[in-house]
Amino acid sequence: MTKPLDAIFFDIDDTLFSTTVFADKARRNAIDAMIRAGLNTKRADAIRELEDVIQEFSSNYGGHFDKVLDRLGVDSHQGNNRAVIVAAGVVGYHGTKESDLKVYDDVYSTLQWLSSKPLTRGIISAGFTIKQAEKLVRLGVLEFVTASAVFFTDQVGFSKPNPKLYRRVLETLDLQPERCVYVGDNPTHDIDPCNNDGWTTVRIRRSGRYAKKEGQTTPDYEIRDFLELRRILETDFNL
Repeated sequence: MTKPLDAIFFDIDDTLFSTTVFADKARRNAIDAMIRAGLNTKRADAIRELEDVIQEFSSNYGGHFDKVLDRLGVDSHQGNNRAVIVAAGVVGYHGTKESDLKVYDDVYSTLQWLSSKPLTRGIISAGFTIKQAEKLVRLGVLEFVTASAVFFTDQVGFSKPNPKLYRRVLETLDLQPERCVYVGDNPTHDIDPCNNDGWTTVRIRRSGRYAKKEGQTTPDYEIRDFLELRRILETDFNL
């Protein structure tokens, strides 16, 4: 017996692409660009300071590279314009977005396949609106997503794992949880709240910081890639 399905929603980070791998490469490229622009310090020291700044001030903090220079001291940029070194870091980071911010091949092909199916295809992503929106645009999958079904927590007013976030999505689109699927990587923020409200949940455990973490509930499905997701949707939901 197949299950009814009206909508499928996706997380972005470490679900559509490897946020963890991308962020590490982008930060290292930023430090390399700063060194080329005149930062006088060991690469490993600068990377360590940047990682500490991110840990202490969060990834959404706007002054990472300035803080790195503060921590390394005046000698690290003596004789150079501080602003130029910071700008080099920003350009290095954003240059990595241009070259490396892409969905996995299996994600692209599966979303493309889904776009021909008669169901809502949405996004529920945690984070600052402009940052998450930029990721979605750069990933090149907007054409496969239902425009009215994109939700960023900063806009909605509830963040994960608050179940009110997922309830607001259903209310906005007039959907029933038992006819919806959510695909995410974080067991406590993506899977648990949806399980508790009756969604069908799919946990992707491909990579990322939550790959070895367990939640309080068990997902309905666990996958390693989106080709597995497609098989599930074909066999269990008759897509």
